[in-house]
Amino acid sequence: MREIRRVRRRELFPDEFPNAKSNREYFQVCLHRLETLPRPIVSYRMRRLVFIPTTYHKLQTAVEINDLFDDSPLEDALWQELKRLNLLAERQYHLKANGASYFLDFALFCEKGRIDIETDGDRWHTDPARIPEDNRRNNALASEGWQVLRFNTHQIKEEMAGYCIPQIAETVNQLGGLEPDQDAPRQYLKSDEGIVQQMSLFDGRTVYQAAPSPEEE
Repeated sequence: MREIRRVRRRELFPDEFPNAKSNREYFQVCLHRLETLPRPIVSYRMRRLVFIPTTYHKLQTAVEINDLFDDSPLEDALWQELKRLNLLAERQYHLKANGASYFLDFALFCEKGRIDIETDGDRWHTDPARIPEDNRRNNALASEGWQVLRFNTHQIKEEMAGYCIPQIAETVNQLGGLEPDQDAPRQYLKSDEGIVQQMSLFDGRTVYQAAPSPEEE
């Protein structure tokens, strides 16, 4: 970014017919010359995305679109585990239900249903004012066929392997496994090493390799 300027709307749109907004002030972000990334950042599901909050490190290491999101450390921690199991969720997935608009932390699409996974920070989770709104939200999603899983800060930080991931895997299995790509739905099994993915006979997708964190580089 080269600079940020404050300008009038008439300066931004000199050919626009004068109107009530012509003197309104805007921030104009001036960029340096755009550069092409060394490799494309793919999207596994067709989505219309206008803006993604991210960091330079994530931009440089992202393999797919969902690697770019930089919303909260809790979401990032869960995303790393989902990627490790090849549970290809969509982050900040937008939908409308019962006339309201929602952004889901993680959306998983299964053979027999869909799952919304929410990471509730301590401040959000303990706010009594959030309870009625969360109830309306959960009911609206349920009416559209979504199952909602919520995990708080303690569960994400201390019970990821023992509770969060097994709960997600069990829900995926109950809904028939992930939507099939080219063959059978993906399901997940318990093993001595934790939850593992049940691969199909003709599995052609490469197992997702998580990008290294800044500390690992």
